[in-house]
Amino acid sequence: MAALKKNRPIPAFVISGTSSGSGKTLISLGIMEALRRRALIVQPFKTGPDYIDPGLHSLLLGRPSYNLDTWMMGVKGVRQAFARASFASGCAVVEGVMGLFDGRGGLSEEGSTAHLAKTLGLPIVLVANAEKAARSMGAVVKGFETFDESVSVKWVIFNKVGSLRHEKILRDSLRGSKVKVLGCVPRDSSLVLESRHLGLMTASDIGSGWRDFVKRAGDVMEESINLELLLRGSKTLVPAIEPNPAPAKRVRIAVALDRAFSFYYQENLDILSNAGAELVPFSPLLDKTLPEGIGGIYLGGGYPEMHAKALEDNRFLRDEVRRAVEAGMPVYAECGGLMYLGKAIEADRRVSRMAGVFPWTTRLLPKRKALGYREVFLNENCPFLKKGKIRGHEFHYSEMSGAPSGALAYTVSGGDKNYEEGFVYKNALASYIHLHFASNPAFAAGFVKASEGFRGRKS
Repeated sequence: MAALKKNRPIPAFVISGTSSGSGKTLISLGIMEALRRRALIVQPFKTGPDYIDPGLHSLLLGRPSYNLDTWMMGVKGVRQAFARASFASGCAVVEGVMGLFDGRGGLSEEGSTAHLAKTLGLPIVLVANAEKAARSMGAVVKGFETFDESVSVKWVIFNKVGSLRHEKILRDSLRGSKVKVLGCVPRDSSLVLESRHLGLMTASDIGSGWRDFVKRAGDVMEESINLELLLRGSKTLVPAIEPNPAPAKRVRIAVALDRAFSFYYQENLDILSNAGAELVPFSPLLDKTLPEGIGGIYLGGGYPEMHAKALEDNRFLRDEVRRAVEAGMPVYAECGGLMYLGKAIEADRRVSRMAGVFPWTTRLLPKRKALGYREVFLNENCPFLKKGKIRGHEFHYSEMSGAPSGALAYTVSGGDKNYEEGFVYKNALASYIHLHFASNPAFAAGFVKASEGFRGRKS
């Protein structure tokens, strides 16, 4: 069991937005940078099923950023993950998702930043884009203040403020409100992060301007925001749960990790490790062989379509992956991994060959194909867990053609209707759905056990 020590107060708060595009990622990174300069150990978190923002957090702070999602992980899972990751940190910063109250649907608060803040008992810094409004922003903030009064909207940061007069109007609009203005961030064309179809640029693709961007963002937050008030006013008792010691490693599992594959929940990797896996990174872009002595492969999501030619050119690794599957090695692939295990990827009017484990070709579309939470019911075809359910999220711009008609491991609830998914070939399982193992750790344990069993047969 984890050692439970005395709860301790640390500054801990949530940075949320009135909507997507309000500037919460910029504000979050700038505040993290400003706090890092104060020699604080800052533990970052991200609300909801996102991979790109946590990667940016980790790039900045040099420590893993954890996703916290009350629908996928449950209230208990969120609290435990927050406490474990915050152990020995000096401050915890949680970046929200979309707007403050946006979550699973219009009638449920699950998955929303507001529900997470209530679950953890954290105050909220609301980021509001004031670029095209002035006094009306007072009404916007007042609406967020009163929509759910059990949510502690404590401060607001107005973003993209045009002038001192604009700032005065914004501050005056909140007279009498319990929500206090923490600062006003000026319009600045240099404070922009490049984006593409699945969101912002990933940490692995950030260019040479990253350090300049972070320095500028930190400088602006130092100049524009009352950081001392934020630190004093956000002290929260955090359960001091020391992480469990990692168990003995029973099997090596290769994890695809490079510019093409980088979408992993840190909690998933921790759960695999705690189940006895030694996780060994490898690059489908650069490595000619799989890591030695492995018993399984984890192919996460990412942007394989952006690197399709390089993946095609690395024929040696594609062949190794296909031979490993044919030999019966357990392989778990989700979204980008599913694309890699197929016959080909079609993007920008070019068809690039992939591993060829499955017969499909995935084609990139100009519009989003799927988005939303998914609940997965497992059946006897699943190579890692024959019965049960597990939760996840789906988000992609590609579609498949030539999908096999054979064994399917999932019945999926979510979206417009229930459907069958989870493609199986031998001990390889591929799906568009990104599962969160915290919703059913037995799935991860089954993957580790299957990998251990395969390795035992090879020894």
